[in-house]
Amino acid sequence: QVQLVESGGGLVQAGGSLRLSCAASGRTFSSYTMSWFRQAPGKEREFVAGISVSGGYTYYAASVKGRFTISGDSAKNTVYLQMNDLKPEDTAVYYCAARPNIAIVIATRGYDYWGQGTQVTVSS
Repeated sequence: QVQLVESGGGLVQAGGSLRLSCAASGRTFSSYTMSWFRQAPGKEREFVAGISVSGGYTYYAASVKGRFTISGDSAKNTVYLQMNDLKPEDTAVYYCAARPNIAIVIATRGYDYWGQGTQVTVSS
């Protein structure tokens, strides 16, 4: 059983920063892709950033590129999302997701495992 547990969400003012963490358990994730998605009220869940843990490849949505950084610590089975220069439009529930493949994909159906989500609220 694979479990993903997110933490680090909260309320921040526009221009501020937050760091989200996703702790994975249940198996070794060295050959996995780990990604972050987000879902705002009334909107579909959308891809934010992904990392191929073994290859170190990363990919970002255009809306966050240059502001967000995804990184991983394979020894701790943990992935992080550093979010800087946050904007009100970044407000959403952020989800961690994992897939047993080194290729990063942006479709939600490409992921087998999901966390419960953590709320990020950015005030103007």
